[in-house]
Amino acid sequence: MHLDHTHERPGQAAVSADAVRPDGTRRALRIGLGGPVGSGKTATVAALCRALRDQLSIAVVTNDIYTREDAEFLLRNAVLPPERIQAVETGACPHTAIRDDISANLEAVEDLEDAVGPLDLILVESGGDNLTATFSKGLVDAQIFVIDVAGGDDIPRKGGPGVTTADLLVVNKTDLAPYVGSDLQRMARDAKEQRGELPVLFTSLTGEDGVRPVAGWVRDRLRAWTAG
Repeated sequence: MHLDHTHERPGQAAVSADAVRPDGTRRALRIGLGGPVGSGKTATVAALCRALRDQLSIAVVTNDIYTREDAEFLLRNAVLPPERIQAVETGACPHTAIRDDISANLEAVEDLEDAVGPLDLILVESGGDNLTATFSKGLVDAQIFVIDVAGGDDIPRKGGPGVTTADLLVVNKTDLAPYVGSDLQRMARDAKEQRGELPVLFTSLTGEDGVRPVAGWVRDRLRAWTAG
């Protein structure tokens, strides 16, 4: 347990967590995944683990309010060995544990590095939240925000910090667009208007290579992280 990192407090600028371990080696890259309930965050985490686990040393922290549901989903699907998955029960709004009081999540990621490290990548999944959900920079190094077409094709236009500021926006379940009346081109235009040059990826995890673009983005981030 190493909870001595500086992170955001009211009125203070965001400060990134230490990038090195106590022994001086570079710690794992931490990527947070947030998004509304049902958008496909856990399925995205599972798909990323399957796509990357043969090349990278990975661990996962899940957040749920009162249960271990997301962690149990990952365990049932055997995406990683059990010792590489930790669950945090937040007991409050999910954004509290990933942005306001990150101590439980910091303890989880650091315990994973101690127990099964050295790790290349730790994925931190938020509990289902709204469009305001963001991660503390004291907890993660990059953020993915997942929305889905079934939530309505006006979601990118509505904005919110999750949509507008995440390092990567993923628009999931594109295979459902014809059945729910969502216009993917409209979503792409609105996302571009909200995010400028920040990347947007459209995915359908039901496809064989559905997670490939997201996995490629993660690999690019990891290469940049490893290079320092």
